[in-house]
Amino acid sequence: MPAEAALKEEDLQSTMTALGAAARAAAAALALADPEVKIRALMAAARAIRDNAEKIAAANAKDMAAARAKGLTPALLDRLELTPERIEAMAKGVEEVAGLPDPVGRVLAEWDRPNGLKIARVSVPLGVIGIIYESRPNVTADAGALCLKSGNAAILRGGSESFHSSGAILDCLQAGLKEAGLPEAAIQRIPTTDRAAVGILLTMSDSVDVIVPRGGRGLIERIQRESRIPVFSHLDGMVHTYVHTAADPEKAVKIVVNAKMRRTGICGATETLLVDAALAETLLADLLKALSEADCAIRGDEIVRRVMPQAEAATPADWDTEYLAPIIAVKVVSGLDEAIAHINRHGSHHTEAIVTEDAAAAARFMNEVDAGIVMHNASTQFADGGEFGMGAEIGISTGKMHARGPVGAEQLTSYKYKVQGQGQTRP
Repeated sequence: MPAEAALKEEDLQSTMTALGAAARAAAAALALADPEVKIRALMAAARAIRDNAEKIAAANAKDMAAARAKGLTPALLDRLELTPERIEAMAKGVEEVAGLPDPVGRVLAEWDRPNGLKIARVSVPLGVIGIIYESRPNVTADAGALCLKSGNAAILRGGSESFHSSGAILDCLQAGLKEAGLPEAAIQRIPTTDRAAVGILLTMSDSVDVIVPRGGRGLIERIQRESRIPVFSHLDGMVHTYVHTAADPEKAVKIVVNAKMRRTGICGATETLLVDAALAETLLADLLKALSEADCAIRGDEIVRRVMPQAEAATPADWDTEYLAPIIAVKVVSGLDEAIAHINRHGSHHTEAIVTEDAAAAARFMNEVDAGIVMHNASTQFADGGEFGMGAEIGISTGKMHARGPVGAEQLTSYKYKVQGQGQTRP
């Protein structure tokens, strides 16, 4: 290896080590911070986002121009873009996080033992959280705010395509920390787009307690494979909506079109529509027509193509494809059992929905479908921590350990046991 390359690698390692040490020291301070101080920091950060909206927009314009030059897909461009409305939504999201109950120091359970010991299980921060994400620069605000609220230090690593946007947002978060007298190192980002930095971060088990990846399957699989640190996985959104035989037709059409087309580039967008065979001669045509009129391309099985001949034939790969685009796969299923089996085979354990007026069918679906979020008579686009009243989310965890579904401030805590005695010794 040439000396210059070795020096660069050495410099990167040194930078990451310093980042981790600063985050660990900041986490110790945050864990003891008064709730009102954290609120003050968050409210100041929200003000800074509004005050610097033009600066954030200018940084985002630079990122958007580079992304278009690279030929990024419309879905990725949509995720990257920060409109004035989205910048205002970021500020509001930070304020909503500020207004949440403080998740640190909650007594989760307490009991007395016959020997007089008093035991309490109390919530505590996780420590230092490494967040690795792609495209969406607003994750910088969401992740930073949630980590601060939950008493955790954050090391952020956004996608290279959002480097300038994320930097401008980070400046606002650190301005809020500074105004409240908290260490600015409580929210940091890796100051390079070098992918080798991610590899180093995944080995920093002395400095980082949890890794939260948010992005495509390739990113998630790499992190799961390489990380020496526990991972909250946010896998792709292979999301289904199942229209049951007892669905209200008007409700079904409205929900399906919204679930697919409101924003096609988000992980909660429906990618596969399952329709009960009993509806093949009736409601199926209305569903397909409404989607087509909304400019959604349809890939369907044989029954779907009999109803809509212009639909493209679905291939086996379509049942496992997260399009993040105005494309939907449509399959006719024989009933609730086949719908559940199809979802549990092809879903990514993210979000699944049933449209029906049959309470028993809805209960079976919600009990038997294996996903972090299951919905009845609602658009899958509601799969969002903000919509759940969490203020924001750091991601949707599709795993089963610790946090599952939207990961908000409360999910970024662990707990410790506090035991009070009066001199007891164990016989």
